[in-house]
Amino acid sequence: MLKLHALRALLLSFALAGCATTPSQTTLAQAIALQAASVAPVAAQKPHEVDSPNGKRSDPYYWLRDDKRENPEMLAYLKAENAYADAQMAPLKTLQSRLVTELRSRLREDDSTAPTYSNGWWYYTRYETGKEYPIHARKLGTLEAAEQVLLDGNAMAEGKGFFQIGGLEVSPDNQWLAYAEDTVGRRQFVLHIKNLVTGETLADAITPIQGDLAWLNDNKTVLYTETNPETLLGYRVRAHSVGQPMAADAIVYTEKDNTYYIGTGRSKSGQQVFIMAHSTLQSEQFYADAKGLPLKFKPILPREAGHEYFAEHLPGAKGRGEFIIRSNWKAPNFRVMSVPVGKSANKRNWKTLVAHRDKAFIEEMDVFSNYLVLNERSGGLLKLRIKPLQRGGKESLIAFDEPAYTAQLVATPELGSKTLRYVYTSLTTPETTVDYDLATGARTERKVQAVLGGFDSKSYVTEYLWAPARDGTLVPVSLVYRKSTRLDGTAPLYQYAYGSYGYSSDPTFRSERLALLDRGFVYAIAHVRGGQELGHDWYENGKLLKKINTFSDFIDVTGFLVGKGYVAKDKVFAEGRSAGGLLMGAINNMAPETYRGIIAGVPFVDVVTTMLDESIPLTTGEFDEWGNPKQKPYYDYMLGYSPYDNVSARAYPALYVHTGLWDSQVQYYEPSKWVAKLRTADTTPATPIIYRVNMEAGHGGKSGRFQRLQDTAEQYSFVLGQLGLVE
Repeated sequence: MLKLHALRALLLSFALAGCATTPSQTTLAQAIALQAASVAPVAAQKPHEVDSPNGKRSDPYYWLRDDKRENPEMLAYLKAENAYADAQMAPLKTLQSRLVTELRSRLREDDSTAPTYSNGWWYYTRYETGKEYPIHARKLGTLEAAEQVLLDGNAMAEGKGFFQIGGLEVSPDNQWLAYAEDTVGRRQFVLHIKNLVTGETLADAITPIQGDLAWLNDNKTVLYTETNPETLLGYRVRAHSVGQPMAADAIVYTEKDNTYYIGTGRSKSGQQVFIMAHSTLQSEQFYADAKGLPLKFKPILPREAGHEYFAEHLPGAKGRGEFIIRSNWKAPNFRVMSVPVGKSANKRNWKTLVAHRDKAFIEEMDVFSNYLVLNERSGGLLKLRIKPLQRGGKESLIAFDEPAYTAQLVATPELGSKTLRYVYTSLTTPETTVDYDLATGARTERKVQAVLGGFDSKSYVTEYLWAPARDGTLVPVSLVYRKSTRLDGTAPLYQYAYGSYGYSSDPTFRSERLALLDRGFVYAIAHVRGGQELGHDWYENGKLLKKINTFSDFIDVTGFLVGKGYVAKDKVFAEGRSAGGLLMGAINNMAPETYRGIIAGVPFVDVVTTMLDESIPLTTGEFDEWGNPKQKPYYDYMLGYSPYDNVSARAYPALYVHTGLWDSQVQYYEPSKWVAKLRTADTTPATPIIYRVNMEAGHGGKSGRFQRLQDTAEQYSFVLGQLGLVE
C-alpha cells in the first residue's frame, strides 16, 4: 500500500500538471504504479491477541496468515513487497544480469551423474544444454547399451511454475516405475505409476503423499506414506496395487503420536520392507517380509524414551539373517550393534560391532556383505571408517589431506559390491565421486564436478580455525578465500551457519561462491552449537534452554575473525536459511551493529506463536527441539530470543529476506509479519529491507536448475551493492 502522504503528493503533482496538459489514463496508471513500487509497503495493523497458558501477546500482523493463500488483502501486500523489491533492486539489475551469466558460465550444462549399478541396470541422471530439469535414465547391463529414459523432467515441467520429483523407485522385476511429483512446492506429492515396458503412465494418481516409496516383491504393490491434509505430516502407510483405485489401498500402519514423523523404505537385501517412525529424541522401526500382501509389521524394538536407532538387514547363509543397528542406547554418539532377526526386541541379544566413542559421532552407516562403512564426525569433520565384518578384521579410517573437508557416504544399492562409493569435497575442491575398493583401499575417480571458466583450486586457500565463544568454548570455523586476498583487516566477510536439529554444516564446494571470493570476500562457515559437528553434546548445548548458545557462537565467530584481522569490521554479511533464518533474526536483534547486511532465507522468526499452534505443520514434532511454550520456562525462554517478538526501535543492518508462498516448513506469514514489523521499527529508513516472495514455490525456492541462479545472483548483487562493488 502507498503511504497516504506519498499518494497525496503524487495526485497533487498530476493535478498541477493537468493545468497545462492532461496525461492519458494509461500514463497516469503507470506513474502511480511506479511511485507505489518506490515506497516501502506498509501492512495494516489489526488488533489480535495470541493466547497461551502463560499470558496474552498482541500481534497486529496476525491477519497476514491465510492457510488457503486466498485472502486478497494479504496477496496484495505480498505483491506490493515484490514490486518494491523490484524497484529497489532495479539499479543493480545490470550487476545481477552479469552475475547470472557468470554463475551459469561455470556450470557444465550437459552434465550427468556417475552411473550407479542396481539389479542389472546402470542408473544415472543427466542434463541437456539450456534445460532446467534432470532427465532420469538407465542402461541395461553395460554403459554402452541403449538408453531408456525413465522420466524427462523438462517435458513434465512444461507449463508449470514449480516442478519437483520426490521418490523414484523401480520394481524388483524392473518393469514398473513409481514416482512422486510435486507441482506446487508444498511437498504434498502425487503418486504416479509408469509401465517401463510400454512407456505408459497409468491413471493411478494418489495424493497427498510424502516422497518415500517402497515396492514389494510381488511387483504389483507399492507402499507410500499418506499425509494429513491439515498438518501436512505423514500419519499412515498404505499399500497400493497397480491399477487399482486409492480407495482400495490397504492401511498397513497408522501413527497415533503426532510428535512422530514416519516414512517407508525397502531393505538393501530386498527381503524386507521397513516403516520408520521418529521424533526428535526417539525412534521406532518396523519390519515385514517383502514378499507381498498381507503385511505383518513387527517392531525391531518398541520405542523407548530417549532411544534413537536405525537398522539395516543383512541376510544370513541360513535362517533370516541379522539386523545391523546404529543406536544411541547408552551411547550418546551412537554405536553399532548386531542381533539375529526375530530376537531384536530384547536388547540383551544385541552385540556390539563398533563401540561408542566420546570423540566420534556415528552419523550414518552402510552395510555390505563383508563390511560395515560408517560416516563419522571427529574433530568437527565428516570422515569415513571401514569395519570388516569377519572376525579379526581391523578398522581403518580413510585419510585425506586438506585441513577442512567432507567425505560423504553414498548409498551403494548392491550388498555384494566390492567397492564403497563416496563424494569428497572441500571449500576449494569440487565434488569428486570415488569408488573405494573395500579390500585393497584403491581409489577410482568416477566423476569430478566440472567447474568451467578457468577455475583453478590452487588459487584459493582453505583454513580450519577455532574461535573462542564468550563462555570459553572453542567453535570450529571453516574458511576459504582467494590467495590474492589481503588478510589485513580490509576484506569483506560472508558468514554462514545453520545450527539446529543436530544438522551439521559441512565445508563443501559451491561454484557460486567464486563470485564472492573473486571479488575479495572471505567466506566462513561457523560450526555453531546446535549442530553435531563435535558430537551429540554439541547439539544438546544448542537447543531448548541452551538455544542462545547458537546465536552467541555466531556473533563470537564474527568478532574473532574481525579481531584476528581476517576481515573488516564494517564489511560483515551473514546468511542463514530456515532454522538458520531464526539465527539471522536473533543476531539482527542481539548485535545489529556487527553486521553490514543479513540474508535471511525462509526464516523461522515467529517462534512462540508457531510453537503454540499444533495445527501448523511440524509444530508438534519439534517440542523436543525448542520446548513447549505452554510450559512457562520454555515460554519465557523462547520469548527472550524470538526475532519477531524482540523487534524494537533501533538501527538495523540492511536486510534481504526471501520466502515461498507455498512453504510447508516455515509458513510464509512468519517472515511477512517480521518484515512488516521491522519496517515500522527501523530508525534508519535509508537502510534497505528487501522482501522477496516467490508466489510459485515452497521451502526450497525455485525448482529449475538455472532459475535458482537468478535468486543467488539477486542476493549477491544486494550484498555487493551495499559495498558499492557494482562494476
